[in-house]
Formats: sequence, C-alpha cells, structure tokens
Amino acid sequence: MDKDFYWTIEKESLAEFKDRGSRFIAYAFPVKTIEAFKKRLAALREEHPKAVHHCFAYRLGVDGNLFRAGDDGEPSGTAGRPILGQIDSKGLTDTAVVVVRYFGGTLLGVPGLINAYRNSTAMALQITPAIQNAVELPYRLQFDYTVMNAVMNIIKQYNCNIVKQEMQLFCSVEVSIPRNRLEEVLYKINDLYTVEVIKI
Repeated sequence: MDKDFYWTIEKESLAEFKDRGSRFIAYAFPVKTIEAFKKRLAALREEHPKAVHHCFAYRLGVDGNLFRAGDDGEPSGTAGRPILGQIDSKGLTDTAVVVVRYFGGTLLGVPGLINAYRNSTAMALQITPAIQNAVELPYRLQFDYTVMNAVMNIIKQYNCNIVKQEMQLFCSVEVSIPRNRLEEVLYKINDLYTVEVIKI
C-alpha cells in the first residue's frame, strides 16, 4: 500500500444475489470507526428483522490493520471471510460490507454459501466508485491572531483539512495535513516564526 494514499469507496451501494430461493443483499459503505460500523449494522438489523443472517466484514485505518469478519451464525468461514476477501482484493480500507440473508428453504452447502457471499459483495463493490484519498497527519497550530491570514492561506493552498479551530487573540487550529505535502506545509508554516507546530 502506498504510504501517501489509500483507496476507499465514495458512497454506499447495494446489490442483490439470489441462489435457490435465498436472497443475499449486500450493502457496501465507507466507514471510519468501529462505532460508526456498529450503528450501521444495527440499523440494517432493524431494517431487515426477518432476515436469518447479517454477515459482515470491514477493514479500517490508513494502514488497513484494523479488520473484522463475522459469520452471524453461518458455518465458520463461509460468510465473513469471503466478504473480507472481496474488500481486500480491491485494496480498500475504511470500507465495510454487510450481507443480509433471507433463507429460501434450500441449504446451499459450504461452497454455495462462500460463492453467494463473495458474489453479492463483489457486485456491491463494483457499482460504487473507489476513490484515492491522501493519508493525513494530525497537527495543532498555535499562533497569534496577526498571522491568521497567512496560516489559513497555507492550509487552503495545500488542501489541509481543519478539524477544530479556536479563534481569539491567540488562535489554535487542529489540521490534517496530507502526508505527501507535509514537508512543504511545515516549511512554509515555520517560515512564519510565531507559529507553534505540535504533532498530535
């Protein structure tokens, strides 16, 4: 994975796969935190109370080290792992997929289940655009009000995201700086002398 950029999906998508009467509805969505994922999963459980399984997988973080796969009562390894496999095959992170299954009366067996969860996930991921985002690093900038315009111009020029700001006589701004522009940004800011730069 390129350390300056990562791939994720832009917006939620939905795809349905059917096999011998069973319906597999895959929801792929961008997500940043486990809490946000749990909320979306809970909402889907409410939306589909008659479904027999709500299987899922997610991979989070710019290094992709945070991941989980859940079979929700399906035979071990037949649902969560094939879902995660599809997320990984596209090299995505900050991405989750929940597949809701309505049982159609016929058992599909292990190969059938793996195929159904894999295909429904692949279909959902195919119809949502993958986007490349810059890896951003958090910094706090503290400065005197007199240099505010100069600081804000640098933030804007280098596409830094403002996370939090307090503007009084003495200003404090939390920003996310794209890693590939970090040296330039810090060089420009340090040129202003009166700005204190703190890595968060």
